[in-house]
Amino acid sequence: MPLETSEKSIKYTSKKIELQILKKLENLGINIYDEINKKHFPSIELPSRSTTNIIYNPKIRQYVLGDKKIFRSARNIRHLRPFAQLLWLATFAKELILTDKTSTLRDAFYNALGFGIDFKDQAESDDTIMDLEALLNTSRENFHVFPEERSSVFGPLIVEFTTKGYEGRRLDLTSIPDGAMIGPSMAKAEFIKCKAKMVLVVEKGAVYQRFLEEKAHEKFKAILIHTAGQAPRATRHFIRRLNHELHLPIYIFTDADVFGMHIASVLIYGSALAAHITELNIPDALWAGVYASDIERYKLPAMKLSNIDIKRLKELEKDPRYQKDPWKKEINVFWKHQKKAELEAFSRYGLPFIVNEFLPERLAEIERK
Repeated sequence: MPLETSEKSIKYTSKKIELQILKKLENLGINIYDEINKKHFPSIELPSRSTTNIIYNPKIRQYVLGDKKIFRSARNIRHLRPFAQLLWLATFAKELILTDKTSTLRDAFYNALGFGIDFKDQAESDDTIMDLEALLNTSRENFHVFPEERSSVFGPLIVEFTTKGYEGRRLDLTSIPDGAMIGPSMAKAEFIKCKAKMVLVVEKGAVYQRFLEEKAHEKFKAILIHTAGQAPRATRHFIRRLNHELHLPIYIFTDADVFGMHIASVLIYGSALAAHITELNIPDALWAGVYASDIERYKLPAMKLSNIDIKRLKELEKDPRYQKDPWKKEINVFWKHQKKAELEAFSRYGLPFIVNEFLPERLAEIERK
């Protein structure tokens, strides 16, 4: 159940996770030191993140890594470069945790260059960070490495920050008119008081703003979240916490196009790219539209599917995440009508329509199922 109006704090376990990561990093260093001390070439075994080792697990409803491993040894000259890169990033991660500082993916890349670590570009650095995630079996956010954030949150929830220098400071998420950024501090903040009964996740900024202006947070007692397209990891983690810790139902609203459908699917089932991370998806979240079938139902202004849309639709049709309704049904509608529409298309009926008419109808339909 959501938190009652009386003060009640849910202790978040970020410090415990950090201690576990530090222990893993310490063990990694000890093992390498011991091998060198024994005059052996040091080596590392880590899960393979190749596409051939990514499998769909229907039990937990997301992609995960299989059992294949990759082996890197200082004995092999071709392994020396990625071996050194991984160890440096492990050292960097340890320093971030110990000093309670954060880094963006871009910062990590340039910091490595400053220490003479030979990354040819940021893509290679990002890929090595994902190797470190797989090795430690945790997300990069847990060792304080974040992408550039762009998501925001607004609603009847009070959080308490745990970030160094801001410990104990609280924020009412209805106090910032445009919503608060979901960055590292927000992602790990403790939930203190919640009056919300649901979470409405919105892909588009203009529609998020419409939700704010029409006071959807009051009408539906909802926390509103803007993902700005595909949700960043910190945002996915934050939404997952709202669901798991506060037991709030999650409803996702995206454009009625193939890519909007995929944005919703990644939130629910996880992504193949992050198959080595298992705490980012929200399996019980619901895709609430806008559906392809809503285009005809609401007579929405629509556009023809592009060649890129068609190509992507063919890919999703083969994806195991889309073999059940509403996914399968809506894919068939896309094929039938060859049309797509945006969330903003509801504005043809007036700006308040999406909040005052569409939202109550869709939520009532979901409740009846």
